[in-house]
Amino acid sequence: MPLTLVTIPCLADNYAFLVHNDKTGQTALVDVPDAAPIQAELDRRGWVLSDILLTHHHWDHVDGLPGIRGEARVIGAKADAHRLPDLDLAVSEGDTISICGEDTQIFDVSGHTIGHIAFFMAHSGLAFTADSLMAMGCGRLFEGTPAQMWASMQKLRKLPPQTLICSGHEYTAGNLAFALTLDPNNAAIILRGEEIKAARNNGVFTVPSTLANELATNPYLRADDPDLAAAIGMPGADPVAVFTEIRARKDRF
Repeated sequence: MPLTLVTIPCLADNYAFLVHNDKTGQTALVDVPDAAPIQAELDRRGWVLSDILLTHHHWDHVDGLPGIRGEARVIGAKADAHRLPDLDLAVSEGDTISICGEDTQIFDVSGHTIGHIAFFMAHSGLAFTADSLMAMGCGRLFEGTPAQMWASMQKLRKLPPQTLICSGHEYTAGNLAFALTLDPNNAAIILRGEEIKAARNNGVFTVPSTLANELATNPYLRADDPDLAAAIGMPGADPVAVFTEIRARKDRF
C-alpha cells in the first residue's frame, strides 16, 4: 500500500511534507520550515513523528526542527552534517534506508547547495527534491556549478515518469513566466500555464507535480533538447552551456 502524502504550506512560500504508513502508524516529515503548521497537522490527524528528513541546511528548511523534533530520528546528508542540526543518521548517495516501512533511496543533487540530497520512495512514487528539481524550475546556484546542477537534473529525470516531485517552494507561476520567455510557442508549456493559473486562482497548490509534466515543460530538464537550444539561439551547443545560459537568464529575470 502506498504511503499517504500530506503537503503543508509554511512561511511565505515553503512546503513541508508528511508521509504516513496507515498500517504501522509511522510518520515521517521532510524538511521543517516552521514547526507550528506541521504540528497542527500532526495533531489534527493524531500522528506522531518517527523520522525527520532534511534535504539541505538552509534556514527555511531546518529552523523549525527544535520545536518539533521530540523523539523522531533526524536524517540528513553526511556531506552537509557540519551545517545541519545534529543528525541521528547521516546518509550519502547510494544509501537505501527504511522510512515508514518503505525503502528510500538517497541521491546527491548538489547545485543549489553542496551536499543537497533528495529522497526517493519508489513504491509510493515520491521524490522529495526540495530546492534541486522544482516545479517548472530549479534552485538558484548558491554554491554549486551549472555542471553540477545539470548532473543532478539528469539523475532525477531518470526516475519513473509518474513519480511525484515534492519540491520545496510555491515558485511555479514565476518559473512558468520565465519558461515562456525561452520557449513561447511550446504547446505543453502554454497548456501547463493555463493549469497553473487556474490552480493559483483557486488557492490550490501546484506542488507536487509529476515528473512527466516536468520533463515536458521544465527547461532545466531539457538542456540537451535541440528544440530548446535552437529556441534560445544556441543550436548545437553543449547541454552544460545551454543549462548555464538558462540559469543565468533566470537569475536576471
